[in-house]
Amino acid sequence: MTAVRRPRAALTGRRPWPLHRRYGGVALDMGSARTRAWVAGRGMILDVPTVTFPGAGAVYPIQRGSIVDTQGTARMLDRLLGHRLPRFARPVIVVTAPVLDGFAYRNEARTAVEVLRPSSVLTVPSARAVALGSGADMARPLLVMDIGAHLTEVVLLVDGAVFDARRTALGTGDLDAATPPARIGEALADMTTSMLRQDRTSLAVDALGRGPLLAGGGALRPELTCRLADRLHAPVRAVPAPHTAAVRGAAKLLESVHSHPTGTDPPDDTAH
Repeated sequence: MTAVRRPRAALTGRRPWPLHRRYGGVALDMGSARTRAWVAGRGMILDVPTVTFPGAGAVYPIQRGSIVDTQGTARMLDRLLGHRLPRFARPVIVVTAPVLDGFAYRNEARTAVEVLRPSSVLTVPSARAVALGSGADMARPLLVMDIGAHLTEVVLLVDGAVFDARRTALGTGDLDAATPPARIGEALADMTTSMLRQDRTSLAVDALGRGPLLAGGGALRPELTCRLADRLHAPVRAVPAPHTAAVRGAAKLLESVHSHPTGTDPPDDTAH
């Protein structure tokens, strides 16, 4: 008698996961200074300058929270990740995006990541990704301050969704003798004060009382955080490993996609 080995799926009554699910996915945080990537099953694999080399010189395809060179961004992703993914894999890709002007960024990012042949692309506001990456309690109002190299955002999250936001085209990459860290601290305090004045609820006040979460490279500067706490008269908390909080939050979202009980992807856009 010849034994016939049936596929595991036939024994369990379930279809095998599609190829892209078995190979996981990619979480991306693309800033104007650094690009970070987390791959399912491998963890953080990239933390490199956001730069591409189309010719003799270097080109920076993302500036001040905007993708100014979509094809250049695609070339960069192909150079950094194309050879790191299985040849026939179609990964789920989760991309962080600035809160303000995020619609344009998301559209350009979707176009750029097509070079990686994704099965689906999901986007998440950077502030929400920071909250996820730091394990913050989002059942209560939360202020997130993301201090990047060339862009700083103050975002009020309510039930995990963006309720209000402010931004300034200023970051740690702009600091020099004429622009001390105090300048960023003042900008953050001014944006927060403006948010408080325009809030007709008590949500912003409650969030400030909890203490803002600081993320991005600027959160590593104690002189900035101390000055900010003094100006706001509130506790200021830098999240663990603040420069990678956003990509770690995107990775958590990616993990939730793979643990979805129906075995199918959630809606294509999670930027809410």
